[in-house]
Amino acid sequence: MTAAAPIRTIESAADIAEGMAHLRRIEPRFAHVEASCGPPPLRRHADGFAALLRAIVSQQLSVAAADAVCQRLEKAGLTCPGKILAGDDATLRAAGLSRQKITYLRALAAAGIDWEELRALPDEAVIARLTAVRGIGRWTAEIYLMFSLGRPDAFPAADLALQEAARMLFDLDERPREKALRALAAPWAPWRAVAARALWQWYRHLRGREGVTG
Repeated sequence: MTAAAPIRTIESAADIAEGMAHLRRIEPRFAHVEASCGPPPLRRHADGFAALLRAIVSQQLSVAAADAVCQRLEKAGLTCPGKILAGDDATLRAAGLSRQKITYLRALAAAGIDWEELRALPDEAVIARLTAVRGIGRWTAEIYLMFSLGRPDAFPAADLALQEAARMLFDLDERPREKALRALAAPWAPWRAVAARALWQWYRHLRGREGVTG
């Protein structure tokens, strides 16, 4: 049996540079972003429960609000499955979690995900495994793919800041919805995760604030 090919990941600034070179060749406006803002940031952090906890907290919150909640959870020591399952509702709400997100984090804590196994799975298999957990949609899974697993072609097209950045960069009449943004981004494969980083950078450049946590 032929061994599976190793999964390519983004690990360094050199990988970002390789992705941007590809994007510049097929879409000159990425060259404009890079000339205006510099190379996109690496945006990598450790995988595992705490990373997905942060992604769930970030759902439908501004970057500043999500950061504040995550800081309170860290200060309270509520960043591992056992602590989330043992924590009472009042303690979790005091950290800034809604009742719905408390439910989601407890579902994640009880899911028994094999984090090491995820590292070896292809993107769609990771998405399928994560979205089987209550409260984790495709956006959350794709954020995890990008920032925690370093997958170069992950692209969270449902992200509002990405959609707005694309509207501004491509002079669109309106913000593209998820389906339209996926279609727009299709030619950028296999480096759509670098394109997303560049678009978030463009959003920050024009709006003066971060569009994504991580």
